[in-house]
Amino acid sequence: MHKYILKRLLMMIPIILGVTFVIFFMTYITPGDPAVLTLGEAAPAEAVEALREEMGLNDPFLVRYFNYVINMVQGDLGNSFVTRRGVIDEILDRFPTTLMLAFYGTILSVIIGIPLGIISATKQYSIFDNAATAIGLLGVSIPNFWLGLMLILLFSLNLGWLPPSGLDTPAAWILPVITLGTGSAALVMRITRSSMLEVVRQDYIRTARAKGQKESIIIWKHALRNAMIPVVTAVGLDFGFLLGGAVLTESIYALPGIGRFMVESITRRDFPIIQGGVLFLAITFSFVNLFVDVLYAYIDPRIKSQYK
Repeated sequence: MHKYILKRLLMMIPIILGVTFVIFFMTYITPGDPAVLTLGEAAPAEAVEALREEMGLNDPFLVRYFNYVINMVQGDLGNSFVTRRGVIDEILDRFPTTLMLAFYGTILSVIIGIPLGIISATKQYSIFDNAATAIGLLGVSIPNFWLGLMLILLFSLNLGWLPPSGLDTPAAWILPVITLGTGSAALVMRITRSSMLEVVRQDYIRTARAKGQKESIIIWKHALRNAMIPVVTAVGLDFGFLLGGAVLTESIYALPGIGRFMVESITRRDFPIIQGGVLFLAITFSFVNLFVDVLYAYIDPRIKSQYK
């Protein structure tokens, strides 16, 4: 298992380099001069040119990229053009909000999606199955930004039960988590249902029933564990996507997360923040995938035996 983990960590190196090159090239060809945006349109040309030299914007593309990679290996992602603070400091200040939002959204999707998927699979073609499938399709189809706005109108403006923005109280997390986790819950439900339907038709499930085993033990102990591999994959990938895909939710509810901060940095042409944010999220997503792969071995002993 240790060799497998080391191999996956080594495979992350070309992925990270590819991500850095793509985002660095995209920011390079993006119109707009960060020096002008920093100093203002009325700034003297000499001051703009001096700031460009200080930022390294006059160097050729490959030189700038090479210097960026060298500094990145040393743990330095540069400084923000706007705040002049280190990129790492700016990201780490906002990452806990995005992490908790993605975590709570994933927990909500698991709590709703897995039980609904199990019941839908064990009662196939029933009224409950049809209703759960319809709810799942509805949850996948509703855009997050529309759902967030509707929740604010209903529970904040009309009923006054929950705050429309901020994270001052625990109740402030409810609407953002529902907005972010609803679509994920629908996806988890559909994958759980599909996987469970495949497992409950296996011979060993019929044998367990023929021996008189309780249906609850058959479903929760035998069927669910063997059906969890696709579900764990979906949950892990979904958690990684929520880390980078919470931009709209953070913007709607005015949350101080990475997604909202990166959107603001794009409008201000703050290239170090954009590059560092994308790189940070890519590395986090890679580690989430590694954790999911390692988790496979503890769910299915057959997978663990392959690495001994």
